[in-house]
Amino acid sequence: MNSSPQPKVSPLRIGMVVFPGMTALDFAGPLEVFARLPGAEVHVLAKTLEPVRTDIGFFEVPTLRLTDAPALDLLFIGGGPGVNPLMEDDDVLHFFARRAPQAQWITSVCTGALVLGAAGLLRGYRAATHWAAMEVLPLLGAIPTDERVVIDRNRITGGGVTAGLDFALTVAAQMHGEGLARGMQLAMEYDPKPPFAGGSPRSTPADLVAEIRATLQPGTDLRLAAARRIAARKGWNAPA
Repeated sequence: MNSSPQPKVSPLRIGMVVFPGMTALDFAGPLEVFARLPGAEVHVLAKTLEPVRTDIGFFEVPTLRLTDAPALDLLFIGGGPGVNPLMEDDDVLHFFARRAPQAQWITSVCTGALVLGAAGLLRGYRAATHWAAMEVLPLLGAIPTDERVVIDRNRITGGGVTAGLDFALTVAAQMHGEGLARGMQLAMEYDPKPPFAGGSPRSTPADLVAEIRATLQPGTDLRLAAARRIAARKGWNAPA
């Protein structure tokens, strides 16, 4: 039996947290879908109202501070290099921990899952994240799952960056049914045909995977260190 919360049509209050160093596409893909959901009221949340610089140098403009956010039905966070300090940012972690019990859905894309994990919201849950960050999840009590989108009760997590559209359409289907989500997919002409095979480690030559993993490893090492500090501080000695 599906124990997920029942769909809510209107109003649907969505809180999307942005932060310095975020990956722009992690946010933009889901926003494109979320803003078109029936009854959607999307709030772009940050610690301050200052424009947030993304990892490609462009800016996102928050609409509300975290402290001013209304009651939210869906919590969302994407990933990016800025996740590293965010994993130990008490203001952000407390926001998610306080708001999660009242939210209908708790969601992330890419390494945003590490922030949810650091807030204690993925312990005992299956979760997806960027392929290079999978090894961090168990330290936060999550069960790493190598899928494009993972639904476990009211947690929905997506893989790296481009999985954001798959993730958001999955959320749309959970809330409003497959028919609406399929219509949105068609309206966006989301019919991906990548120019090259090999968008995941499973379909990419091992030498290229090793090369890209090496470029990403310094960031992963910082996340592993942060996760170990968090687990030690909270007494998380093993997955929930």
